[in-house]
Amino acid sequence: MTDREHSLARRTVRAMVVDDSDQGARLVAEILQGDPGVTVVSRPTDGDTALQEAMRLRPDAIFLDLQMPRMDGFTFLRILMDRQPTPVVVVTSRGSKADVFRALELGALDFVVRPAEPAALDDFRDELLARIRMVQALRLDSLERRAAEARREEPAPPARLAVIGASTGGPPALQRLLRELPGDLPLAVLVAQHMPERFTRTFAERMGRTSPYRVTEAEDGDAVTAGRVLVAPGGRHLALERGAKSLRVRVLEPFEAAGRRYCPSIDLLFESAAQAMGNRVCAVVLTGMGNDGRQGVEAVKAAGGLTLAESEDSAVVYGMPEEAIATGGVDEVLKLEEMAQRIGRFARGG
Repeated sequence: MTDREHSLARRTVRAMVVDDSDQGARLVAEILQGDPGVTVVSRPTDGDTALQEAMRLRPDAIFLDLQMPRMDGFTFLRILMDRQPTPVVVVTSRGSKADVFRALELGALDFVVRPAEPAALDDFRDELLARIRMVQALRLDSLERRAAEARREEPAPPARLAVIGASTGGPPALQRLLRELPGDLPLAVLVAQHMPERFTRTFAERMGRTSPYRVTEAEDGDAVTAGRVLVAPGGRHLALERGAKSLRVRVLEPFEAAGRRYCPSIDLLFESAAQAMGNRVCAVVLTGMGNDGRQGVEAVKAAGGLTLAESEDSAVVYGMPEEAIATGGVDEVLKLEEMAQRIGRFARGG
């Protein structure tokens, strides 16, 4: 046992509680503070602030809610474990198995489920304090080893990325385009299709049945890898985020991207892709009304990426492609039937 571990075992555990719910944070903090061996040093309400506080205060343990604004718990975990491995206990009210296992894969130490019924509060208190005892017994080198393993297991980002925006007339156009794309390309695809909530999951599944790619509705924190297509959930935004060794998507609520006229925003998707991938991104504007994608095309062009727009000959509605072309930032105007071949050349470096 190191000197730091001996010190931790006999001194007060300095804990941080991260939760955007004041009620949830207060409950966890009160339970922890009820133990004479624990001091709660901070209660940030979003992931951005929590990361800053963790770097500044270097707490002995962090009790983390995964669902937060600005930076979700998964992104927080990835960055924290890369910069400063710290014992993290996930506190979840929903008890989602998928969320919990994903957090554990990213380096979280353990989890507890916040009870819905007051009668279960005693058990919840016992579970939280048991995690404190676990932190006191923890070997820090084992935690650092777990964090290193989690970093090594990060999925490799794709060599190239295509981001596609569509609105009116988009579903059949996207289905055809994804059906015709060769499945062996070192390419990932992100899609923003203007579509109401609750429809995009079925839409993604439908496209997946005819495409050589794995097509799913995006979930926050999904890895962007070759052979995968992620579709923005209806009524929410999709953005790309680059980590130390991987690419992942952020799924944002409308209020998290204030000022965007359309949701999902094609501009936001394109702009984030340009920032994350530079000249290795191809932006495609397909059929649709309005001007979403216009600013995004300019961002991708400025980053050195390839920009394509569907021609009037095949577009059901020429509004969005025409607006993109009017910027002067579109490299090629193509019929829908020509798109897959051009994206394929781009994916292979041409």
